[in-house]
Parts: sequence; structure tokens; C-alpha cells
Amino acid sequence: MSVLLWFKRDLRVSDHPALGHAASLGAPVLPLYVVEPEYWSLPDTSARQWLFTAECLETLRRYLAVLGAPLVVRLGDAVSILEHLVTSHRITRMVSHEETGNAWTFARDRRVGAWARSRGVDWVELPQSGIVRRLKTRDGWARQREGFVREPQLEVPAGLTPVADVDGQAIPSARDLGLAADGCTDRQPGGRDHALSLLGGFLTTRGQTYRKAMSSPVEGEWACSRLSPHLALGTLSGREAAQAAAARKVEVKGTKTGWSGSLSSFTSRLAWRDHFMQKLEDAPSIETHCLHTAYESLRPREPDAARLHAWEVGETGLPFTDACMRYLRATGWLNFRMRSMLTAVASYHLWLDWRATGPHLARMFTDYEPGIHWSQLQMQSGTTGMNTVRIYNPVKQGNDQDPTGIFTRRWVPELADVPDEHLQEPWLWDGAGRLLGKAYPEPLVDVKAAAKTASTAVWGVRRGPEFRAEANRIVAKHASRKEPGTTARFQRDKNIGGDGKSPRPKSDQLSLDL
Repeated sequence: MSVLLWFKRDLRVSDHPALGHAASLGAPVLPLYVVEPEYWSLPDTSARQWLFTAECLETLRRYLAVLGAPLVVRLGDAVSILEHLVTSHRITRMVSHEETGNAWTFARDRRVGAWARSRGVDWVELPQSGIVRRLKTRDGWARQREGFVREPQLEVPAGLTPVADVDGQAIPSARDLGLAADGCTDRQPGGRDHALSLLGGFLTTRGQTYRKAMSSPVEGEWACSRLSPHLALGTLSGREAAQAAAARKVEVKGTKTGWSGSLSSFTSRLAWRDHFMQKLEDAPSIETHCLHTAYESLRPREPDAARLHAWEVGETGLPFTDACMRYLRATGWLNFRMRSMLTAVASYHLWLDWRATGPHLARMFTDYEPGIHWSQLQMQSGTTGMNTVRIYNPVKQGNDQDPTGIFTRRWVPELADVPDEHLQEPWLWDGAGRLLGKAYPEPLVDVKAAAKTASTAVWGVRRGPEFRAEANRIVAKHASRKEPGTTARFQRDKNIGGDGKSPRPKSDQLSLDL
């Protein structure tokens, strides 16, 4: 009898609970990755994500070959492929990690579970992070998560006995999956080797100014860890990253060089990462429905097509917003504050529903992580009912985060001749008539007026006892808890109730990236 090891978002061999369990069963192991065309046709997937995944698979295949059981790649429907392999190779057991993915992968796993039960296949799913499946209460969750992170990392098995006579297949190309090129010319490369290089560089050199520099798209490109796509695909475990940061923090303790603060911020953000993923695990509907039902009809479900397109391609007439979107389209990455700003501009100034803008951002992010993505979109759009309304001013953000204009001018070269004092508000420049509506669009909205209108509408929903009652239930289910021994910033950040009077959360500290 053999055991099938099903890889999904866990493309590594180090600190890998499912791999360790499969190896311990004393049977031949068939490592499998299923490339599912239906998944790659979804509105939240893209060529940049697949190309990164394919590079991760190439590296994983090499690592597994060293262990004696090369990765088997199959293209098609997961249940059909599993059925064929189980029948052909006398497989009675299957092991994988517990995936917190989008609604499609959730439904697929339910299908696989039903199939496994009908075929008598023992499918064991193991946690690979601090996410807890079937969690009953958030009380004690932070301690439980911290305990998992502090446990010793799992050793790589000494070797695997392969299942005989399993044909290998080439890893499909983006064209094989029908994925068109999406203009991501400066995408990060995939694979564990790159993840380890990034981690080492961040902890020894780049990360020293992380706490301060991560807010800037210019400085953050260098000072941020850039590990988010690797954590999303599992080429590096969250536990590996957290323990490496903790070890480095011991080394720099007392040096007064800025390292301790930056490492504390990084470790806290790893904790927040699990915190947001736990929300989707507990409530999969976060991907499709407003967390607080009072906001379901706040914005038109059918978006203004012209506004949506202008925002997607970086043609809103708001220079810093357009620069950030164009940068994201070309690189697949953007620092946390600018991700929040892009969402805020779309949701508040342009009054677009987060379900209309969310798929585009998901496709643009090489590091797309559903658990973080959909929770963050709702929080930055003001639909959770428990977080304060935070409306980023794109003009102020441009002046604050790009004071020299180097970033804005690089990505919006149409503004090259606009003087510094008017770069973020070119409509105030006396030469605007030669530029706006010709080489560069007029602004879609008046920034201040649009923000005021949006704020009034969002806060207006929060009045009344019914809103507060539901908000309190949301806080009880999803809010963080203050618990001894947990990460400092994780303790301090507060959530907000429906009355709008609770302490203002540091929502700009909560990110979709690292």
C-alpha cells in the first residue's frame, strides 16, 4: 500500500508537517501537485501568479528528487486525477496540509473529502501555520498560535521510498493554461532558494530600516522582506520566518541600531498575517459578503465601468494613485500603505464596491493570499462594522511618501514637466490646460468632496442599536484578544465597536504584504 502526499500551498520540504507524517507511515510516497485549469480561469488568478508557482514547483521537484521521490505533476480535475492514481497504485492513505484558500478551493476540498470517504481513502489534513480549523472562540487563539510558532521546526526526512511506475509530466506553461501575458515585467522569482536568500538579506542588511521605510513605495521596495509571495505559496513556513527573526533579535539586542524595533514590527506582522487568515477560515463568506450586513447595499453592486477601468490601468487623474497602480501592474508587489490607499481611493473616492475591485487587485498581487486579501479589502472599505473608517488622501500620501516626486514621475512620466509643488495636484498648476485631458486625464473626482460624501455615507450606516448589536457579535467572533505572552503590537491594536467610540485601530499597520 502507498501514501499520496498532495502538495497545494506548501511548496517546500523543510518544516513540513504533511511531508513528515507521510514519511513516518513507512510506505512508498507519491508526491503530487495538481494543476487545475478551472482554478486558473478564475477572476482572482493570473499569469504572474502561475509563473511564480511554476518556478516554485521546479525547485520543489529538485528537492524531492534528492529525497528519492520526485514530484509528480498532473493537469486536470483534482478528483479525477486522485481517482486514477488511487486505482492505479493501490493508494489507501492521503496526506495534505489544511488550506485556507478562496471559495473555489474550499469547494474543491469538500469534493475531495466526499470522494475520499466514498473510496475508503484515509485523508489526513495537518496544520502548517497558526490557523486553527473549526475554531470555536478567539479566546486563547493568540496563545495557541504563538505556541505553534515556537515549536521546533520539523526536520526534512532522510529519504522517501517512491511509488513505482508513475509517469512524470512537464510543468505546464501559462499558455497551456490559457493565461495571457499580464505585463508583469519585474515579477519576483519563485522557489525556496530565492525565499532563503530574501530572508537572509532582510535579517542581516535590508531590514534595519523596515519599521520606518515600509510605508514608502520607494524605500519599502528595498527595506521590506519581500517574503509575502513565498509565504503565500509555502516555499517558506511562517514558523521558519518567525524563528529566524527571533534569533536575529537576540543577536542585535542592546545594539541601538534600529534592528530591534524593525524585527519586532516584522514579527508582529507575521502574527497579524495569521490573524487575518483565521478570519476567512472562520467565515468563508468574507470573500463574497460584507462582514456587517448593513453595508451590503451601501455601494452599487454594478460598478461604474469607466471609473473601474481608469482605476485598474492607472488613469484616474490622481498622480500618486496612478503611479502606485502602474507600479503594481509591472512588478506584482506594492508596499502595505499604498495597497491600503489604492483600496481606499477605489472604495471611497470612486465609490466602487470592494467585490468589483478585489479581483483585479488579487490578479495583480503575485503574493495573493485569500485570507488576508478579502479581510483587508473589507477593512479598508469600511464594511466590517468593527474597524474605524480610514479614508486615505491620495494627494497627502503622495506628498508624504514621495516628497521628491521620484516615484510618481517614474511611473507617470506624463507629469515630467509639472513642478514639485503641483505634482500631486497638477490641476492647480497654471500649465494644466496643456496637460490635463490631453497627455494625462483630468481627475475623476474632487478628492476632498468625494471623501466627505463617502465618510458621511459610511458613518451614517452605523447609527442605531441594531447596527451595534451585530457589530458586537462580529467583534466577539473575529476581533483580536489581549493575551499575555503574545506579540506586543498584536496585543496593542484594537478593534472598534459599532458606536465609533472605541480606540482607533492602527489599521495602516495591517497589511497584505510583508
